[in-house]
Amino acid sequence: MIGPGQGDKGAAEAALFAALGAALPGFAGEIAVAVSGGGDSMALLALASEMPGWRVQAVTVDHGLRAEAAAEAALVARFCATRGIPHATLRWQHDGAPPGNLMQAARRARLSLIGDWARGRGIAHVLLAHTAQDQAETLLMGLTRAAGLDGLSRIRPRWTEGGVTWLRPLLGASRDDLRRVLTARGIGWAEDPTNRDDRFLRARVRKALQPLAPLGITAAALAQSAAALAQSRAALERMTDRAAAGVEERAGALRLDPAQLATTDPEILRRLLLRAMAWLTRAPHAPRAQSVQTLIAAVQAGQAATLAGVRLVPAKGALWLCREARALGPAVAPGQLWDGRWQVRGPFQAGDEVAALGATGLRAVPDWRAYGLPRTVLLATPAVWRQGHPVAAPALTPGPDWQGGVAPAFPALHIAP
Repeated sequence: MIGPGQGDKGAAEAALFAALGAALPGFAGEIAVAVSGGGDSMALLALASEMPGWRVQAVTVDHGLRAEAAAEAALVARFCATRGIPHATLRWQHDGAPPGNLMQAARRARLSLIGDWARGRGIAHVLLAHTAQDQAETLLMGLTRAAGLDGLSRIRPRWTEGGVTWLRPLLGASRDDLRRVLTARGIGWAEDPTNRDDRFLRARVRKALQPLAPLGITAAALAQSAAALAQSRAALERMTDRAAAGVEERAGALRLDPAQLATTDPEILRRLLLRAMAWLTRAPHAPRAQSVQTLIAAVQAGQAATLAGVRLVPAKGALWLCREARALGPAVAPGQLWDGRWQVRGPFQAGDEVAALGATGLRAVPDWRAYGLPRTVLLATPAVWRQGHPVAAPALTPGPDWQGGVAPAFPALHIAP
């Protein structure tokens, strides 16, 4: 087995191994690689399997959107069998092509399936095989939408979501370098036909890059620009972290101090509100920019507002962000997440449900005003309902029997890349 720094593999391959090591310095243990069967992910799997101390598992998602998907998953399975690498194929269950942006829906499903699979095996790190070309294409795609800093630096090298850390260690690598890794080892790969399908924006952008190269607008140059923008974005995120430290979380809602907001830079305020909304709703994408500006104006004026399932409520000398009652999730059975974020535990009985406390449930809470929370906040907390009657309000009266909480705690959740 050839490891980093061993053998005559050339400077390019040595740089690839160095990039893997830099992503997780000193790491040893179980790690997963998301593998589609394409050249980028097959090369990442091959390299990761040669890293000292790494015990690699591979996972493939068969999205069922192309006839070739099953064959691509089988290709990965055969390779893993020859290398003794544990491999799992996950299938996205859906009834035909989902509505809306197909590529985004498939990407979200893929991350969700892999995240659940990794957590179930106690794997804390998953590697993704995005390259410098992906960085360049994403930047150009952002320009087609007149995107700002976030859209132009969309591919992050790492983020943590749901207890899993996702890493993209090869963002500085070229596809050509990765193909050479595979060729040197005699490893085959599949070509995704959607990469040449002009129905998809990314395929059209990929073709547009070719005539730009004589001007110096290459994938490598654009990737460097994206990396520089990402550093600026990271600095803004750190400033947002500091602002978020002044936000108080209570009963699944967020209390903002108007005095602090008055001295907060407008861009940091925008990012803080977006992070708060992501934490409250678990929505994968931010609302439209103009709608967010309307919410910012309401915050600055200290006025009530509603946006994308979130209510802004001025009360008790503060501004509160909480869930909008009509946007709350339906009742769920014990053990399931309610409203996509609340976990309730306790002595459930057969037929019990977890649903919003609401006005009916609030009337059953003695002296609810003593909690010092706006009524709007209380209405959106969970309750345990038994035969149509509330028997517990775990967010308000936790104890040895009933407990309810939201994870992760604010401000841990960012909008997913």
